[in-house]
Amino acid sequence: MPYISPNLRLLFSPLKPALSFSLFISKPNPKPFSLFTLLASSSSSKRPRSVPYRDSLNLGRRNSSTFRERKGRGREVAMEETAKESGGSSSFGFNKRRAEGQDKSDRPKKNPQLKERKLNPTNTIAYVQILGTGMDTQDTSPSVLLFFDKQRFLFNAGEGLQRFCTEHKIKLSKIDHIFLSRVCSETAGGLPGLLLTLADMGEEGHSVKIWGPSDLNFLVGAMKSFIPHATIVHTQSFGPAPTSDAVADVPAPNKATDHIVLFKDEVVKISAILLQPHCSGQSQIKPGEMSVLYICELPELMGKFDPKKAAALGLKAGPKYRELQHGKSVKSDRLDIMVHPSDVMGPPVPGPIVFLVDCPTESHVQELLSIECLNGYYTDGSGHLTESTKTVNCIIHLSPASVVSNPNYQKWMKKFGSAQHIMAGHEKKNLEVPILKSSARIAARLNYLCPQFFPAPAFWSLQHLNYSASDAIASSEGPTSKICESISAENLLKFTLRPYAQLGLDRSHIPTLIDQSQVIDELHSEIPEIADAAQHVRQFWHGLQETRELLTTSNDNRVMIEESWLTENTLPSCLENIRRDDLEIVLLGTGSSQPSKYRNVSSVYINLYSKGSLLLDCGEGTLGQLKRRYGVDGADNAIRNLKCIWISHIHADHHTGVARVLALRRDLLRGVPHEPLLVVGPQQLKRYLGAYQRLEDLDMQFLDCRNTTKASWDTFESDEESNNDGSSPESPIHLNVNNESMQDINGTLFARGSRMQSYWRQPGSPFDHSAAYPFLKSLKKVLHEAGLEALISFPVVHCPQAFGIVLKAAERINSVGKVIPGWKIVYSGDTRPCPELVDASRGATVLIHEATFEDGLVEEAIARNHSTTKEAIEVGNSAGAYRIILTHFSQRYPKIPVFDETQMHTTCIAFDMMSINIADLPVLPKVLPYLKLLFRNEMAVDEPDDLIDALGVAS
Repeated sequence: MPYISPNLRLLFSPLKPALSFSLFISKPNPKPFSLFTLLASSSSSKRPRSVPYRDSLNLGRRNSSTFRERKGRGREVAMEETAKESGGSSSFGFNKRRAEGQDKSDRPKKNPQLKERKLNPTNTIAYVQILGTGMDTQDTSPSVLLFFDKQRFLFNAGEGLQRFCTEHKIKLSKIDHIFLSRVCSETAGGLPGLLLTLADMGEEGHSVKIWGPSDLNFLVGAMKSFIPHATIVHTQSFGPAPTSDAVADVPAPNKATDHIVLFKDEVVKISAILLQPHCSGQSQIKPGEMSVLYICELPELMGKFDPKKAAALGLKAGPKYRELQHGKSVKSDRLDIMVHPSDVMGPPVPGPIVFLVDCPTESHVQELLSIECLNGYYTDGSGHLTESTKTVNCIIHLSPASVVSNPNYQKWMKKFGSAQHIMAGHEKKNLEVPILKSSARIAARLNYLCPQFFPAPAFWSLQHLNYSASDAIASSEGPTSKICESISAENLLKFTLRPYAQLGLDRSHIPTLIDQSQVIDELHSEIPEIADAAQHVRQFWHGLQETRELLTTSNDNRVMIEESWLTENTLPSCLENIRRDDLEIVLLGTGSSQPSKYRNVSSVYINLYSKGSLLLDCGEGTLGQLKRRYGVDGADNAIRNLKCIWISHIHADHHTGVARVLALRRDLLRGVPHEPLLVVGPQQLKRYLGAYQRLEDLDMQFLDCRNTTKASWDTFESDEESNNDGSSPESPIHLNVNNESMQDINGTLFARGSRMQSYWRQPGSPFDHSAAYPFLKSLKKVLHEAGLEALISFPVVHCPQAFGIVLKAAERINSVGKVIPGWKIVYSGDTRPCPELVDASRGATVLIHEATFEDGLVEEAIARNHSTTKEAIEVGNSAGAYRIILTHFSQRYPKIPVFDETQMHTTCIAFDMMSINIADLPVLPKVLPYLKLLFRNEMAVDEPDDLIDALGVAS
């Protein structure tokens, strides 16, 4: 019998008569109540209860095809129910206009505008601050915030920026300008999501102006494939164009290395100097090769007004005092003289100067050394200032450590005398300090409760290394002696610019190292019974499966046993003698729409161990999540071994991390023989990635999801049998196994009157099956190497060209020659419940289903073509799925979503970094009540109206 400690037994004590539980009945007819129910009921009474679900999924009810009108957030939304299909019937409501992509006119038109700020340079507060995106994962470039009390300027917007700003309460709506030091996925990966979020803030939306070298035009062109034009209209590129068709908005200077003044107002002037690879040997530089040195100069301020000096010069107190303070000369009231500002003002306050330098390669260093317009900022050979020299107070180096250690770069640094150098390239010591503290704290709690499903984050294992700043400098510089005084950047490190008296470093905001033991001590104090719950969870893995039935009789003869589903020993045949190195499902992102403190956006990592891996969806920050899960080196290996990336639909929370993953894979495999990575996705994704590849090579091949449906695979297999390459219209590539024309299938499968009318293929979209033939051949080879029998996409109901996916493992033979069927994983993508999903999920080992809304918000789920928790479970139950994992939760549920525990007998809810080994599937639902215990004091929060609108657009 499993051990139950006294503390945990308190949860099983008889409840007060005032409470009513259907599973808890006293004599004379006692019925068992469950461990699951009692643990779940320990949630706080403050938790909002779900409204009873009114329109459940009924797959057995006949319904004629009808249309009805419902209101979704104040708008009329046309709904449709599918008609009865052969072999069964189904009924589900959905937003027809949204599924067709015709709902844009339903939303209020927004025209985001730049805001005008009232400035006061005299009394302003100013500083630069390191925003440590990527510092703990080294997946992206840190951002730098130039702060004024009425203005904000941001330099670089890598992946994870939104989530970082949410964590550290940095208001995105206050940012007016974003400057890119290079245009690539490392520096701009967070830009699409950031623009979409800003555009949906408030009634009219908020806009920022984006600045960058002429490569910026390529990025803007790519983003237009899925971001409204009005959102990215405020962009400004500068410098020579890398190719003839990319025209800069700001005229190029006479020399490529001259100043380009980009922005100037009362409080700051921002200039740019372009850096190009030295002696590239090409007539034109390639896109992505340009980088920028930014110079931020604050104006000199007049000294303090001295009224005693003014009185001595015969001035009366009054308006003339103000004129003198504004730099105007006035006539003395008592003396026949002119009084000049210099007569009554103290010494002027110098204007601080900050450099931001991004020198990505040693070839750029040679160019940096030859820039003549920087001579006015250099000290003389002895480090002293000349009369004409401008004093540079702070230089932030975004250059990588390999470049910083270059002797020529060090020589250049020495030219700035006493300037404070901040090295913001990736330093090893920053790996041990998580930049997302809230998420790290949750991860530590989950790891304590159930380390099997929630392995310790990678940074915990690094904390014993105790990297010091000197270690980091030594590791980056190698044998070269340190020439300049410099410090390693740390997250939220500040350099104060104004007030001038406080000029210098400010470390007061740098986060402290998270102590895992302190987190667990706090957990014990908050939930005393958690220690016993954790011990009970661990026993699921301790070989006590034969004693799953627990019987306890209390003094009043009330009975508690575990539910029958907890005592079942039946397993799907595919799990017989399963190995732990066969499959691991890692939920990298489990939130919807936009990243939050606790949940990143959608991504599922399918770890096939020695056989490689796949990514199902790849929202912004996916690479960072991989590195938090496996560590920097482990994630790099995972990226090297990727076999395929599959994207469900074109919404930004599902695909904007693809470019960063592909760019890293390209760099990791440079010089190593390899094949381009296959990316399978909707047609719109091809347009985005195709346009993006003009900026940087992504080393990929694209395959449309429509080419990986069952009908397309059947046609392909038929063609292979006939040894035809599918190039001719009469060839079998254009016929399926029933000799039906594929053109006819595309024209009729989703034609008017069919069950998925026009939601898969928009009228008029050309579709060439023969062009996909070589990519299907490559995919088949990749699947075979990964031990997979099939990768099948199927249409779902969300937006145009939205898909789900089936992954089927190949059969295996055990030691005695028995053939064991392969496991089957189904991922829904974003969808309403629909027959296609139920059919695809039949007999699934695992169904990963979106559950964006709680059951009481079914109207909202219908309006946005998402699913509720209950609907997702009913889909899985109808299909006979062995285990159901719910994910893609609305960000209104910050830590744990609302769910009805009585429906969760085969189900578990996902958390970021949750790692489910296929051998542990039998245990999966048992952990759920303990997870609810862990979060019993948490409650769902309602989103602000402007965020609700943003979520509706993005999801």
